[in-house]
Amino acid sequence: MTLFTYKAVTREGEVVEDHKEAADEKALIQALQLDGMMPIKVSQASSNPLYLLRMGKEANKLPQKDILLFTSELATLLGAGLPLDKSLLVLMDLTEGNDKLYKMINQVLDRVKGGSTLADALEAQTNIFSKFYLNMIRAGELGGSLEDVLDRLAEYLDRSKELKDTVGTALIYPAILLVMSAASIFMMLVFVVPQFSEMFESAGKELPLSTQFVVGLAEWLQKYWWAVISTILFLIAFFNYQMIDPVRKRRWDNRVLQLPLAGEIVLNMETANIARTMGTLLGNGVSILTALTIVQETVGNLVLADAVGEAAVKLKQGQNMSTALVESGRFPKLAMQMIKMGEETGRLEEMLLRVANIYDKQLRVAIQRMLALLEPAIIVFLGLIIAGIIVSILMAILSVNDLAF
Repeated sequence: MTLFTYKAVTREGEVVEDHKEAADEKALIQALQLDGMMPIKVSQASSNPLYLLRMGKEANKLPQKDILLFTSELATLLGAGLPLDKSLLVLMDLTEGNDKLYKMINQVLDRVKGGSTLADALEAQTNIFSKFYLNMIRAGELGGSLEDVLDRLAEYLDRSKELKDTVGTALIYPAILLVMSAASIFMMLVFVVPQFSEMFESAGKELPLSTQFVVGLAEWLQKYWWAVISTILFLIAFFNYQMIDPVRKRRWDNRVLQLPLAGEIVLNMETANIARTMGTLLGNGVSILTALTIVQETVGNLVLADAVGEAAVKLKQGQNMSTALVESGRFPKLAMQMIKMGEETGRLEEMLLRVANIYDKQLRVAIQRMLALLEPAIIVFLGLIIAGIIVSILMAILSVNDLAF
């Protein structure tokens, strides 16, 4: 598949500029026409890595909360006895204020009316729905249990969102504390210290070494503050560049797993994600091998994703899943023991969902433990820096006035 950019006119006469993957230009033009758009210009997207990174970030047009809303409301409407096309039409009315979601549902409805299955119609929405989501919908349509599958998907998405929100919310306070403290130090050095340095220069006395260092740092920041901002922007760009290449990203992911508290948080989060995704897929009738292949694509840490991929290969060779995962040496022993027990008792789906719940709880405990150490550490560290600046100024003032401690 190749990434193309295009300009097209919608049925309403609106000019749209966007991007989409297709086998070739002809296939893209046919897909656009099927969506009710008239292509004006089609060209292959740039192969520049930074451009592709930006396009990749923009590709997922719907936030997770919108996908969750679409899934849960569609399940409710189908459960009320409405046919699929009527349910989608009602959803369009309910989401009229959300332009992106409205547009997506409209395109899905057009394809469903044209004879496509819901799974195929959703798959045509490039980079919005995951392979996991599409396989669940496809299995539900084949088994005649689309409503139940949508309910399971809504529950899965809700739990996954809750898990991510837990991590994100926990990091808000330390981030604000760190930014505000750094800003305070910057303001002191750039605006406060120079006021005293003029007084020190007029006194004509040699300043203590600590004061000389602080005054010199303040003067440097006044002249080269742009270098600090440039360095921060460069580091952000460099990190994004590192994350583009799978080899470099794999090295970073491996380092993160080896960190004392951060590694535990990432491992617990990915273990819960893997177990919940596997349990949901198996409960919907997807085979273990197919489920492992899908799960590999949902894992954010490439080291753990490789371990899941290796387990899928060993599963083809006749090993069971728990043994293959244990041999990777990457996953928690408790999770592996519970999965093994589930295989032996024929309750693998149930045991996987239990593992997900256990590691959800352990994740929250690990986050609380990290915050219990991180917040005081930030306060003490930055407090010492501010105290050092103040003490160095006081020492200079006392020195100028010929006072002794």
